[in-house]
Amino acid sequence: MACTLPPGDLGLPFIGNMLSLFTSLRSGDPNSFIQSLVSRYGKTGIYKTHLFGCPSIIVCRPELCRRVLTNDELFKLGYPKSTYLISGRKSLHNVTSAEHARLRRLISAPINGHESLSMYIPLIEEAVVNSLDEWASMQQPFQLYTEMKTATFKVMAHIFMGSVNNSTFWTKEDLFGDYMKGIVSMVINLPGFAFHKALQARKELVKVLQSVLNEKRVIMTKSNQPKAKKDMIDLLMEVEDEDGQKLEDEHVVDLLLTFLAAGFNGSAITTLWAMLHLTEHPEILEKAKQEQDEIIKRRPATQKGLNLKEIKQMNYLAKVVDEMLRMTNILSIFREAKVDVPMHGYNIPKGWKVLVWTGAVHMDSETYENPKDFNPLRWDNIKTKAGAFIPFGAGSKLCPGSSLAKLVMTIFLHYFVLNYELKRLNPDAPIRYTHGPVHEDKCLVELYKIS
Repeated sequence: MACTLPPGDLGLPFIGNMLSLFTSLRSGDPNSFIQSLVSRYGKTGIYKTHLFGCPSIIVCRPELCRRVLTNDELFKLGYPKSTYLISGRKSLHNVTSAEHARLRRLISAPINGHESLSMYIPLIEEAVVNSLDEWASMQQPFQLYTEMKTATFKVMAHIFMGSVNNSTFWTKEDLFGDYMKGIVSMVINLPGFAFHKALQARKELVKVLQSVLNEKRVIMTKSNQPKAKKDMIDLLMEVEDEDGQKLEDEHVVDLLLTFLAAGFNGSAITTLWAMLHLTEHPEILEKAKQEQDEIIKRRPATQKGLNLKEIKQMNYLAKVVDEMLRMTNILSIFREAKVDVPMHGYNIPKGWKVLVWTGAVHMDSETYENPKDFNPLRWDNIKTKAGAFIPFGAGSKLCPGSSLAKLVMTIFLHYFVLNYELKRLNPDAPIRYTHGPVHEDKCLVELYKIS
């Protein structure tokens, strides 16, 4: 059995290598952190480091990433302490493996089921069209990143609790922003620190969501609401396990906050970059537009709006979405070794964090030719290794909202390519990395509706 730690270094006492990581994030290229390890220790695909207050192992080869993400006997969820404290006792981050499996069984239909996704389409369409029309009517430059976050937040809130007066929740976007900033942060519960702000934000958000649950419960007792008008919170409140047990309110609240956190910023950034790349590549934009036009032409005259059958016909747009998921992937997926694990000739000690560095595998030139180029057609013939495309993770902990997130992005892009044009004002603005690559000017643009 291997007993040698992978190459790397543990950095400074207490802060480890966080300064190096922050430097790479400020540069707009988080993978430069990995590249520095490669240049110093060779392309081993596995390195030791110290991040987020813990000794950690980074894996960044497809086969190693897959092994970590799919082997539940050797690895468990290993998010930073701040994530566990802020996401709640009943979130998917905090429950036992058995409870995690039970929750996933219960929530799979309300989140990713065919019937549920079909129900969410008109909710998404309404929020998307309203946002695009609002931006086009501004008749002045605006920050696309700021507006896209607001739009995505509204979309998600609409899906989760559309039949309640959810405008109350929409006003909590800034509060939710504080919540997001503290999810991966140093656990310092003092005023002025991100973790402290996030805890305070969580308390307020829990109050709002609990009040929505209470209101929903009153509505459900008073009338037989048509199923077509139900939203995710309705479905989560109704779902039962094999013993007839329903989810507790705490489960529902923590799950909703987790889903919002997972879909809010990531969907906004991925959609934003897709709009930019399509605008900068007219031939790709035209091909996407032609596909959408053909789908609309085949639609019966009596049909209003999209349906799931049409979404599944958007083969080219699906490649655009996958290409953007590859290029704007999250920084890393967190796991922890349950036991000493031999891997690739080295040893991962029990209790050490294991960071699956998605950016490194998604931008690896050995798998993706010219990985920095936006090229949806690469998905026509590419044969990726297992573990080489993992924007939503893999294995039993695969992000449960992956299909919903892709649905939101697809509908946004459908209406954008058909009806709008985008003009970028500062194309050379520097990029910084927060929860994804973001321009320093927050992507200043003008949007025009096509007549």
